[in-house]
Amino acid sequence: MASWKLHEAKARFSELLDTAAREGPQVVTRRGEDAAVVVPIDEWRRVQSSARPTLKDFLLGPGPRFDLQLPTRRSYHRRRPVAFK
Repeated sequence: MASWKLHEAKARFSELLDTAAREGPQVVTRRGEDAAVVVPIDEWRRVQSSARPTLKDFLLGPGPRFDLQLPTRRSYHRRRPVAFK
């Protein structure tokens, strides 16, 4: 990945975008530290689509594990009387 200083990236933004489209992700630095990455839109969409499940995958997935959250046995120490009318 190529690295661009912030002031260069601002001054030559169009060139930065062209380089990202041609060569792949470009790192923008601020005060010598990595601050951002410019990626081609196709790569961004690919990453976004693989990062989140579709609604179908979510609904058909394993779902939450309730057995880990609920107690396995119920306590019967005190029972209240129930009045039926």
